[in-house]
Amino acid sequence: MHFPTLEDVVGNTPLVRLKRIAAGRNNTLLAKLEGNNPAGSVKDRPALSMLAEAEARGEIRPGDTLIEATSGNTGIALAMAAAIKGYRMVLIMPESASNERKQAMAAFGATLISVTKEQGMEGARDLAETMIARGEGKPLNQFANPDNPLAHFRTTGPELWEQTGGAVTHFVSSMGTTGTIMGVSKYLKQRNEAIQIVGLQPEDGASIAGIRRWPAEYLPSIFDASRVDRVLDIGQHEAEEHMRRLAREEGILAGVSSGGALAGALRIAAEVENAVIVFIVCDRGDRYLSTGLFAPEL
Repeated sequence: MHFPTLEDVVGNTPLVRLKRIAAGRNNTLLAKLEGNNPAGSVKDRPALSMLAEAEARGEIRPGDTLIEATSGNTGIALAMAAAIKGYRMVLIMPESASNERKQAMAAFGATLISVTKEQGMEGARDLAETMIARGEGKPLNQFANPDNPLAHFRTTGPELWEQTGGAVTHFVSSMGTTGTIMGVSKYLKQRNEAIQIVGLQPEDGASIAGIRRWPAEYLPSIFDASRVDRVLDIGQHEAEEHMRRLAREEGILAGVSSGGALAGALRIAAEVENAVIVFIVCDRGDRYLSTGLFAPEL
């Protein structure tokens, strides 16, 4: 009798229809619940993909030290994957990451290094490159690693096509490393070129975990602008309010980037009719409770 391992249960996450948040004009809003992955986010998919593919090429082997810059979810997923496969994981992140995220990474056995909030992800990426150049570990580099979007081309995209019976008309996703939107876009466009791919970035001045507006010199090299039909700017308050709406009106406890994805999906819904709009719920909201974002407004 075959029993699955933890790696076997990454992916195949539920796709659920929103019931109380109205999309109007006969539109259907569908949420892909990536928080149902073992380490709690969409990043479980590329984390395992990057390790498995690097192993297959002989670039890494169990016992090696791996170094990665992360703002949170990728770090948790990589820490889990390293624990499964027997790697030492060093994660570099801005100190502003939530306590739950830091504690989850540490729980899986990862070593954490913080940079200042002002240095941000750019500073974390710079430090990772410096440490790798000094020979302190091997890189995965989610921002330039084709095995990141490959995970979504192989799994997330096909799941969405099958779960909607090919009826999906719009795919809405936050853009951070851009791995999710790149891989899903490539797959869905192969099945139906008319499917609209909508990416989300923060408004100037907004700080939304998981969504980035990169300076040109830090733009992930895996990103191909031609694979995104439209980019929407999401405001800080807008993302946080829609995160709370997901929890209070739909019972979906998720993070701020997922609130941003809902906000983007509703904007699209206001413009179209008879559409099937899918958005990614990137993670679970329990890793944001210490931020106070879910607290009743005073």
